Amino acid sequence: MTDEFRGNGGADGSVSVDVLADLHAGALSESEAAELWPRVNADPEARAVIEALEAAQADLGSLQDEPAEPMPADVAARIDAALADEQRTREQQDAGTNVVSLDRARSRRKKQGMAAGFVAVAAAVVAAVAIVVPNLGGGDETSGVAQPAPSEQSGDSDAGAPSDGSGPLALTTDDGDLTSAIDDIQTMRDYGPLETRSRFDACVQAAGADTNKEPAGVRPVTIDGEEAVLALYTTGELAQFRMVAVSPDCSSAPVLDRVVGAGG
Repeated sequence: MTDEFRGNGGADGSVSVDVLADLHAGALSESEAAELWPRVNADPEARAVIEALEAAQADLGSLQDEPAEPMPADVAARIDAALADEQRTREQQDAGTNVVSLDRARSRRKKQGMAAGFVAVAAAVVAAVAIVVPNLGGGDETSGVAQPAPSEQSGDSDAGAPSDGSGPLALTTDDGDLTSAIDDIQTMRDYGPLETRSRFDACVQAAGADTNKEPAGVRPVTIDGEEAVLALYTTGELAQFRMVAVSPDCSSAPVLDRVVGAGG
């Protein structure tokens, strides 16, 4: 309780703002509050302070009902890419030890040479990071982010980046195999036999994906030996992606449409 309430207030008997705040917040004892309320109700200036505190409390309480702005899909994709980079760094640091993580061992059995442990890194940070991203159905992009989104090849904006010469990425429909391939697809823009972004958009739209959603990566693949072009999309969940693979002839039925990664 403040000194003013103890009798050291103004000569006119007015109550200070600090004491009024304690009274409004219920910080005073019942006997102190019972003594102060008659004085406050009889003093227009004190009453105005109480009403202002009540209005501020109501305004603050209304903020919890305000909708949260979703995180743009390209930002979520960059966060996932940063997690993958962090995991690769950890693997390099562990290379000189005899300790091999379980995720790493599983990945080696599934696909030799592919990045492993991506889901383990996501699980390590999911308790501290909450990310809300628009689902595959759409969402606005936000400019001004520190790191640029994966870019198209300079010159013809409709053309994809040239292949690195290694040919299509060979995959199976096994979830572990698909999850292990995330790092090899993410940030790539290789439309393969579809050649251009416009032909790619037409194919994924026929397969049921939204062309307004920017893919996190595009790459030619084979799935159980069948040729396809695979697009990787964020889902709004940390370290989780939707894979949509279309055939080069743009048939309406997708070769693959599956959610992989954490919780997939």
